[in-house]
Amino acid sequence: MFKSGVSLWLSAASAWELIIKFNAGRLKLGKPPDETITQLIESGFQTLPITVRHALAIGALPSRHADPFDRILVAQAQCEDLTIVTADELIASYNVRTMDASV
Repeated sequence: MFKSGVSLWLSAASAWELIIKFNAGRLKLGKPPDETITQLIESGFQTLPITVRHALAIGALPSRHADPFDRILVAQAQCEDLTIVTADELIASYNVRTMDASV
């Protein structure tokens, strides 16, 4: 839990995608992915596994987004009543709360 009383969640899908992008050279980090993820968890992020319920929820989503990682994040947010922090405007077109992460 953080000072603001907000719980922050790190989806297994986000960790998976971070590692894939890092290994492909499409993401620069100050530390290796395992250290970055460990630091997030140690700083208070809670981990969110991908469940069968989440996977099944993807079937009810409209086909607006082809990225399977984004689709599972939307399904998780809907199932768990969470807000997605993202710069991807397409995610906001789903029935899910978003917080703009644009820099």
